[in-house]
Amino acid sequence: MTLSQEQATWFAQTFSQIADNIELAILGKRHVIELVLTALLSEGHVLLEDVPGTGKTSLARALAQSVQGTNTRIQFTPDLLPGDITGITVYDQKTGAFEFHAGPVFANIVLADEINRASPKTQSALLEVMEEGRVTVDGVSRPVGVPFLVIATQNPVEQAGTYRLPEAQLDRFLMKASLGYPDHAATVRILDGAAVRIDDLAPVIAPQALVGMQDLARDVFTDALVLDYIARIVDSTRSADQVRLGVSIRGALALTHAAKTRAASQGRTYATPDDVKSLAVAVLAHRLILHPEAEFDGVTSEAVIGQVLLDVPPPTRRDAG
Repeated sequence: MTLSQEQATWFAQTFSQIADNIELAILGKRHVIELVLTALLSEGHVLLEDVPGTGKTSLARALAQSVQGTNTRIQFTPDLLPGDITGITVYDQKTGAFEFHAGPVFANIVLADEINRASPKTQSALLEVMEEGRVTVDGVSRPVGVPFLVIATQNPVEQAGTYRLPEAQLDRFLMKASLGYPDHAATVRILDGAAVRIDDLAPVIAPQALVGMQDLARDVFTDALVLDYIARIVDSTRSADQVRLGVSIRGALALTHAAKTRAASQGRTYATPDDVKSLAVAVLAHRLILHPEAEFDGVTSEAVIGQVLLDVPPPTRRDAG
């Protein structure tokens, strides 16, 4: 089923209203807000790599408040256990049966703070739920509900006592982004108290309506030439000299889905090469594994994706239209 123009217009208006609402509390970060919203509506997850104090927790809370969803925050530490995330079964002496106690992952918006501080075993507790939206404990599978978004954070500066995220887990994040510090004008407004308290934000949309938006995003038309463009970009990452391991098919699917969501957020019923280009760095860069020599020379994954976008010609607007 193809998205109608009326549905696309409603999608774009609602997307803008949610972003506007979040921006009342998170000043000067419209681009990142829209990226996180795009990830949520693409049924993906976000990795925010940032120093402390840039508003990562506030962003997660503001998003949950705007969509009337539940939100939890998990502080990852070296002694955190998998059961502390997913939940555990406890024997009830009164009933003589085991009872499941749900962990903090059972929420609409889950903030996994400093995810790289936990052991790889604990990090892996998120793998199943991020991919399939359910948790298996003692052989019983339980859905966490919809919508579901994991916003994980890690500090790029302080590496002592951290565990690097394995490639399999990085690949499960639809996007990697950075909030960064606000610009001077936004900083002055924050200091002047212009930001609305998160608890005072009015909800914009109900969770079930948000699920409806996710369904609409999947119906955006994507021309074969645009799909070919995505495939050529992915192929080029695998053959780039600086890259040891390129983008997987999961990454290509993620870029396709995100491009559809962006098209709908712009009020269009079809995806364009510009949608692909605008999201390629955020969706693909964290999936690359560079050769050690390239990393030593200061090459970044973002720079590699940027060069790929320059080298791979997009289809013309007339051909892709």
